[in-house]
Amino acid sequence: MSGISFARSKVSVEAEDSETLYNVVFDDNPFKIPSDIDIFLLRDKLKEKAKQERERRKTLKVHEKMTCSTMQSAKQSGFKKKIQMEEEAEDKELAAEAERLKALRESISWKIAITKDQVVERENMHEFINKKRQMFLLQYAVMVKKDEIHKLDNLAIEEELKLEKAEEDLERDAAMFDEFLKENDRTSAQALKIAEKETKAKLEKIIEIRELTAQMMNIQSEIARFEDTLQEYVVFKDFLYQLSPKEWREEYERKRFKEKVVRIMAEGKDTKELSQLTKGPDAREKGKRRAMSLAKRSSFDLSATDNSSSRTPSQVLHRRDSVKLSQASSRQNLKSQQSKKPSLAVAATEEKITPELSEEEDDEEPELYFTDPHQLLNLFTELEEQNLSLIQNSQETEETLDELRHSLATTKNKMENEVEQLKSLAVTLEANIVKEEETAADLELKARVFSFGEYKAEVQDKMLVSLHRKVLEVYRRCIGENEANLGTLQMLTVIEHQLDDLLECLERVPPAKIEQAEKAKEKERRMRMREEKIRQQRQLQEERLQRALARAQADVKKKTGRRLVFRSEPPAYKEKEDIDQGLIDKEKEELLYYFT
Repeated sequence: MSGISFARSKVSVEAEDSETLYNVVFDDNPFKIPSDIDIFLLRDKLKEKAKQERERRKTLKVHEKMTCSTMQSAKQSGFKKKIQMEEEAEDKELAAEAERLKALRESISWKIAITKDQVVERENMHEFINKKRQMFLLQYAVMVKKDEIHKLDNLAIEEELKLEKAEEDLERDAAMFDEFLKENDRTSAQALKIAEKETKAKLEKIIEIRELTAQMMNIQSEIARFEDTLQEYVVFKDFLYQLSPKEWREEYERKRFKEKVVRIMAEGKDTKELSQLTKGPDAREKGKRRAMSLAKRSSFDLSATDNSSSRTPSQVLHRRDSVKLSQASSRQNLKSQQSKKPSLAVAATEEKITPELSEEEDDEEPELYFTDPHQLLNLFTELEEQNLSLIQNSQETEETLDELRHSLATTKNKMENEVEQLKSLAVTLEANIVKEEETAADLELKARVFSFGEYKAEVQDKMLVSLHRKVLEVYRRCIGENEANLGTLQMLTVIEHQLDDLLECLERVPPAKIEQAEKAKEKERRMRMREEKIRQQRQLQEERLQRALARAQADVKKKTGRRLVFRSEPPAYKEKEDIDQGLIDKEKEELLYYFT
């Protein structure tokens, strides 16, 4: 009974604890709709509040306004703070309730009320020690868990502090970023204004530069046109000056020289310049002639291609600077040509004279020998006739020169070919002489050997004659008639060459054809051998018949006495025929067939 009552009391206490915990936890249910609040009215209030907030933002100044991201972060931080405050209040209430329950459980009256109806049973020391050990272990586990919970609480508090600090830093950074964006907007607006001004100024400058560039191009084109015109006129002037008679040119040079001396004396210049003029009039004249001839060479082609009859001499007088440029270029060409010559003193004199000439030509009045165009036409006609005659003479000379070159080349080639042929012939003759000398030495040696006794000269001559006949017959059959009356050795040489050619051709012939030809020749040889054998047998048969007939017709002699009998001969040893002997016999048969 006591056990049952203790159990009931324990269950009742646990029920009360659970009820108190339920009341603590579930009294303030956030999902429960309050009875004194109208949801629709609350919605209208929120709409009105949002409208007032929008109107308030419209009246704010620029530095008081915030971006959307800043507003969202501000709202989130406000919500976080409210949630944190609510969580802290809930945590405090739960902690107070837990402390109350803890104090209730640790109170003596509660323990007495729980253990009042329990039956105390005797227990031994071992069970007591085990229970104490279990209690100690449980208390130790509870203490460890409490310490761990305390540590986790401290960590949570530290993390919350860090989060708050981070939120404050983030808000401060957001505010600074907003300030930076505002400042950047202001600077960008100013930069845009400045850029627009600079762009406008740049466009104006570009337009002005284009106008000036167009003017410069027009002026340069006019300058180039005037320079071309002036260059043409200078070339025409030099050309007409060169066409003038020599007497008039000398007179003109003396006149200019006197005017130059008078002008220098009138201006009171240095006497050194006057001495240079008096010393070298011939050098000045030569320098001017060379300068004019060079200018004529460099620009005569341009004057021939362009039609400058429409340009007036008044345009030339306005551009004396262009005259100086053209004359300077001609002087440079003159210097480059004169530097190649070995005479350095003459070049230096011309370099000193040409600037004086250019300055004189700028100030002098133009003077020409020709006054009528017909004079030029007559002069051109004479020059054309001279040029035609010179061209004809040059063409004739070139034709003669070409003929001579052709004949020289032909003769040279002919002589080279003849020399090569003679050289090859000389080499061939020398080789033949060496061979003939070797042959003569061999024959002389053989003649000496044969002249020692057992061989007679007549027999050797007959043998040589027969060999010559056989070689001549072979030569006729293989080569043809001996029209050149070649010797025996020469005919043998020709036959050997022919044999080498035939062997080379034989190597190029397909093996199948060679086999067919060999079979045909072998067949012919066998047929010939068979016919020869039959002929010899017939001949032997005829001889036998003749001998038998002669024996039959002869007188019969009676034999008296004992018939003579020949001594018996020992048995004959048969030698085995070697394979090489068969080959030798075959070669002999071929030699007999081909060379008899």
